[in-house]
Amino acid sequence: MPEKKTMERARKDAREGKAPSTQAGEFVREEIHHVRDGKHGARSTKQAIAIGLSKARRAGVELPSPNPRTQSKDTIKQAAHDTARGRSTTKKVSAKRSRATTNALKREEHSAASKPALSKQAKASARQRGPANRKAAARKAVATKGKTGLKRAAAKAARTRPGR
Repeated sequence: MPEKKTMERARKDAREGKAPSTQAGEFVREEIHHVRDGKHGARSTKQAIAIGLSKARRAGVELPSPNPRTQSKDTIKQAAHDTARGRSTTKKVSAKRSRATTNALKREEHSAASKPALSKQAKASARQRGPANRKAAARKAVATKGKTGLKRAAAKAARTRPGR
């Protein structure tokens, strides 16, 4: 069950007309924090992200279904199930199954939510999408940042640039 604050942030994003992936990002963020705080672990960064996306679908975020070319049949089936759960009324969750899942996750490591791990995952994901997509994303970021955002980004770039 997602935290109340996460639900509120996701609803706020929806009201502002932001993309479903942005709304789902709140749930992924929560999951990363759970792993960092030691609430449970994750075998990989991808697993932590997948748990967050599953929570988002179950909370009613209208995420598109996974790509059948890149995802397994099981993943597609699970995403469809989560979406259906998000649209229907909530049923009582099996306490035994919930406990088993939590206990299994508690045995996993917590390095999946480290900054280097998240950075590696983001870079790999961007690389897979290709240079044209990355350029389009950068252009969109510049267009939507606004004047203050651009100034802040430029200051950060200058600050983090390696010394010459």
